Amino acid sequence: MVGSSPPAPPRKNKESGPRTPRLRLAVLPLTPERWPDFEALFGPRGAYGGCWCMFFRLPRKEYSAGCADQGAANKRAMRALVRRGATPGLLAYDGDTPVGWCALAPREEYAGLARSRIAKPIDDRPVWSVTCFFVARTHRRRGVTVALLDAAAKHAAAQGGRILEGYPTLGSTGAWADVTAFHGTVAAFAKASFAEVARPSKTRAVMRRTVRPTRS
Repeated sequence: MVGSSPPAPPRKNKESGPRTPRLRLAVLPLTPERWPDFEALFGPRGAYGGCWCMFFRLPRKEYSAGCADQGAANKRAMRALVRRGATPGLLAYDGDTPVGWCALAPREEYAGLARSRIAKPIDDRPVWSVTCFFVARTHRRRGVTVALLDAAAKHAAAQGGRILEGYPTLGSTGAWADVTAFHGTVAAFAKASFAEVARPSKTRAVMRRTVRPTRS
């Protein structure tokens, strides 16, 4: 007579641990009135080594020189751009706290893309480009990049854009350090309804999202 099997151990509830509260983000364009929020988010180092998100906008030598003194010259250049009425990007807010940033503009505004071999145009269609992200350390891996990309698509459409394009990076294992995340990830772009249209290198993809312009 075969004995009965011992009872199976109880299943562990994978959801029983503490859960990160879902964010309720607001995404707004950078304007002169919101400059203090942009400044607070980027901090004394200007986000990535004094860049102040001017890497793709300035000639390489001018940009590199502008990184000195915690990016003082790059910061002045970005502030002058905002004061002139340009909208160089979007800020994500968790309540009243700025927690994320993405840069976007028509591709022709980015001299750095024009000189890039990896991010060279794949066709002659006019596109808006998403070039950079910065997310506060406390809010990384919580969907901020995806929210910024969705808002970027709406912003481009409101300006008459039809295609939004980005250039996310892939590490050799598909994961990479936060400090190199300024291009965004393929996973985040995919979650925001972007499709890969080119793979110019082993570590870089070109992804696009078609939008319906809401302004001619």
